[in-house]
Amino acid sequence: MLLFVGLGNPTPDSHNNRHNIGFKIIDALNNKYSLSKQKPKFKGLLTTGNIGNKKVYAIKPLTFMNNSGICIRELIEYFKIDAQDVIVFHDDLDVDLGKIKTKFGGSSAGHNGIASIDKFIGKDYSRVRIGIGRPDPKISISDFVLMNFNEDEIEKMNLITQNIVDSISMLLDKKLELFSSTVNNK
Repeated sequence: MLLFVGLGNPTPDSHNNRHNIGFKIIDALNNKYSLSKQKPKFKGLLTTGNIGNKKVYAIKPLTFMNNSGICIRELIEYFKIDAQDVIVFHDDLDVDLGKIKTKFGGSSAGHNGIASIDKFIGKDYSRVRIGIGRPDPKISISDFVLMNFNEDEIEKMNLITQNIVDSISMLLDKKLELFSSTVNNK
């Protein structure tokens, strides 16, 4: 059993924000693999199903980015999912736009959604860090992550989303490095 978590903010005007790329990944997985209809549970929108021979849960926390850990803890406690079977998709300023990096554990690097998850379930889970690049120095980071992608960026993000979804079997097997290099080299 695995839990996929996509980080984002639940307001309608946040839909195309850089901070919401995690939500977009979960939506793409739901569509490609015909997971169940999203249901409001555990302070998030939950879907379930199978990808290959693995039972998966996928959730978009509705607690807003800074409180994502509350939703995740409730869900893993209820279904008795080990933190090591949690994979979180989130935006990352320190990764080039349209690229990904994967990691197990480690620092939140100032990402409030990750810091919240660390607080509620610890650091022993996997992360897919989806690059959104860095802002122009005149734009604050907090403003930048809440801005919508522009048309060129949307094209890159659609491509990386498709590559992630197409390569998900490697992530199901927790082959983080292979998954990362495959997605980035497509």
